[in-house]
Amino acid sequence: MTRTLNIIGGGMAGSEAAWQAAQMGVPVTIHEMRPHVGTFAHQSGDLAEMVCSNSFRSDDDEQNAVGLLHWEMRAAGGIIMEMADRHKLPAGGALAVDREQFARAVTERLHAHPLITVVPGEITALPVDGDWIIATGPLTSGTMAQAIAAETGQDALAFFDAIAPIVYADSIDMSKAWMQSRYDKGETEEERTAYLNCPMDRETYEAFIDALLASEKTAFKPDETAGYFDGCLPIEVMAERGRETLRFGPMKPVGLTNPHQPDVKAHAVVQLRRDNKLGTLYNIVGFQTKMKYGSQTSVFKMIPGLEDASFARLGGIHRNTFLNSPTLLDDQMRLRSRPHIRFAGQITGVEGYVESAAMGLLAGRMAASDILGEPLQPVPQVTAMGALIHHITGGAEAKTFQPMNVNFGLFPPVDGLKSGRRGRKDRYKAYTDRAKDAWQDWLRHTALAAQ
Repeated sequence: MTRTLNIIGGGMAGSEAAWQAAQMGVPVTIHEMRPHVGTFAHQSGDLAEMVCSNSFRSDDDEQNAVGLLHWEMRAAGGIIMEMADRHKLPAGGALAVDREQFARAVTERLHAHPLITVVPGEITALPVDGDWIIATGPLTSGTMAQAIAAETGQDALAFFDAIAPIVYADSIDMSKAWMQSRYDKGETEEERTAYLNCPMDRETYEAFIDALLASEKTAFKPDETAGYFDGCLPIEVMAERGRETLRFGPMKPVGLTNPHQPDVKAHAVVQLRRDNKLGTLYNIVGFQTKMKYGSQTSVFKMIPGLEDASFARLGGIHRNTFLNSPTLLDDQMRLRSRPHIRFAGQITGVEGYVESAAMGLLAGRMAASDILGEPLQPVPQVTAMGALIHHITGGAEAKTFQPMNVNFGLFPPVDGLKSGRRGRKDRYKAYTDRAKDAWQDWLRHTALAAQ
């Protein structure tokens, strides 16, 4: 009888790992502590719940590394990408989803699989035997985090992550706001009008920055000394880095024309992205925050068009934990001190929904292959999957290891290409072409090995 693979955590990584292993014929048990044990950020007991943005970022598989990662996951039959595609929302060149429908669909599909069992309840200690994947994510419970720290002999590293607020669409003043994707990007009218835009003139922008800087913010405890992940900085932290920082970040005005005042160029623009299929909820793009609730409502209502906004959810901040994976994990994502335990997802030091799910995909396949007696070949480093796993299991410098999104800087260079801005488009296309060939070849060989 085939051994059972046990997975702790039913987030993006745990869900994808379970699906991949079950599709290979291995029985899987998912141990999920929610809803019996909640977290700061989760709202439901659904698997694969999205707790921050509702976007999987760019879906461009020729010029963007995360778009390439989407492509690789689709080619591997990933459940996360399949459900994201089924429940996607207009978002220009990005892949955004209705978060509730997405999580519900993943949950229903996993519960319906004949080889997958979902068991509620918290596991508080490292298992001593069996086949396990720990995919507890950045919100790993305190007891499990302590168990990991006790085993590794060092504290888990940590950083703070912040959540952006969500606004009710019918409370937005459309006499000031308008619908447009940056540079009118998209193949359909719906995609070209996927974002809601709120313009600011210079005076309004300067007053907004002053209010951000003066706002009441969540105070950290003395032992909370970790830094932020640069890809998810609170908006007020960005403002502290310079008054113009936001104008060159989430509030950049380029590629947008206000139809209410077509001859007036906005000094800054706040963008909101649809958060559900009904179009009743919009999240403020890049506005993750550590401001206290009272400050949030007063500061965000300074945004033209949001003066009377009603908030379905205000922003917040929480502690994310991750391993120093280059020192703790081998190239099969196994804990060196306990090889029967693999880690997957954001706890390994990748950042983002897609990257977390991708590491779940690999961990699930690796664990299932070991159980079936058919160990996998190494994942080619020239692929997005391979670049990520190489980075977290040895490619990164352990002393300065920090969470990382997938990016072309993690890929081996392609020889003979022009450098600089002019050659970037050709270079990125060369990276993606090479990756797709290598990934398809790896999938072909792994499929043959399983026969």
